[in-house]
Amino acid sequence: MTITKVHARSVYDSRGNPTVEVDVVTGTGLHRAIVPSGASTGVHEALELRDKDATHWGGKGVLTAVKNVNEVLGPALIKEGIDETDQKAVDKFLNSLDGTKNKEKLGANAILGVSLAVAKAGAAKKGVPLYAHVAELTGSKSPYVLPVPFFNVINGGSHAGGALAFQEFMIAPTGVETFSEALRAGAEIYQILKSLTKKKYGLSAGNVGDEGGVAPDIQTAEEALDLIVASIEKAGYAGKVDIAMDVASSEFYKEKEEKYDLDFKNPNSDQTKWITSQQLADKYVSLTEKYPIVSIEDPFAEDDWSAWSHFLSKVDIQVVGDDLTVTNPIRIKRAIDEKSCNALLLKVNQIGTLSESIQAAEDSFDAGWGVMVSHRSGETEDVTISDLVVGLRAGQIKTGAPCRSERVAKLNQLLRIEEELGEKAVYAGKNFKKARNL
Repeated sequence: MTITKVHARSVYDSRGNPTVEVDVVTGTGLHRAIVPSGASTGVHEALELRDKDATHWGGKGVLTAVKNVNEVLGPALIKEGIDETDQKAVDKFLNSLDGTKNKEKLGANAILGVSLAVAKAGAAKKGVPLYAHVAELTGSKSPYVLPVPFFNVINGGSHAGGALAFQEFMIAPTGVETFSEALRAGAEIYQILKSLTKKKYGLSAGNVGDEGGVAPDIQTAEEALDLIVASIEKAGYAGKVDIAMDVASSEFYKEKEEKYDLDFKNPNSDQTKWITSQQLADKYVSLTEKYPIVSIEDPFAEDDWSAWSHFLSKVDIQVVGDDLTVTNPIRIKRAIDEKSCNALLLKVNQIGTLSESIQAAEDSFDAGWGVMVSHRSGETEDVTISDLVVGLRAGQIKTGAPCRSERVAKLNQLLRIEEELGEKAVYAGKNFKKARNL
């Protein structure tokens, strides 16, 4: 038999919450994957199965998902005898055992753990790195593309305290020549930003949010952007480093009123200051005119479709769907048809298997979209997404700030891949939106 053992256990993510780890044993040895977890999750995501037992881990335990791997998914997969290199067949079989649209029966976290561990086993059987296995699964061509890292340097929204509504402010070194140069630029700017932040807002402002970005008590987006621009200039990278934002606007959308509350973390927020999607769009446009912003993620709520289409027609930047599309082919198709965005945020745990993640990327590429491979706010030491972004030739990745080991692990893996590939790879740089065409 190709797969001889499948075993899951409960481990911990970067927020100290339980998550699922899966071991798959084959003739090539032990292959392990750990599943990440999000905080600002879209309502259309595949279901992350939690125990909801308030006496353990505040209801966030994953023992049921672990049991589903050990008693259902694992034994059935071993019995079925599917070759570990046939990822599509494996994932199709896992989904058939669940049988629901959003994997609510067995849990997307249970299914994904098995799917990713099998992918690593498949690469090992072929005797190739995981990124090469992914490239073969997708049929992507050479040269390999090393991605532009989008570093989350200031945290707001649900990932940090303070009044700042927008969730992430990122820097993207698009004007350098190599990935290693991009990582150096990000690290240097981050350290300067941290220093400037503490000088301006006090020592506690150097504290970091869930994804490693500093989280000072900043009130407005302009305040955050001015701080980033000053840091880029002081580090000597003016003109070489662009800016991106993940607004995560579903977090502050008032569905009943059809308005956005930029003071949503204040329980006494003044409703007269809530703004319409049109007013929010105008705010984004003014920001893109003033700052070197090349990408905005989730500018509007996950079901505010008309706002997305209106905004995309007004700007010439990358507009990324995350909560809108949730790595789901059905939502992606609608977004393509309605011209709601022009890039996908690819999160493997939103859909629940590697094959479905690859299909979501392929659908996006076919529509001329960009694809940004992404971590989650609850991360682990697993570096699968680093191999995934290279194998897909997606050209852009976000892993958080250039600090905290669960974030830097992905960046360090990309350094190793860059070293290994040498001249067989190119850096996406300014072409990050169209990296598939390099």
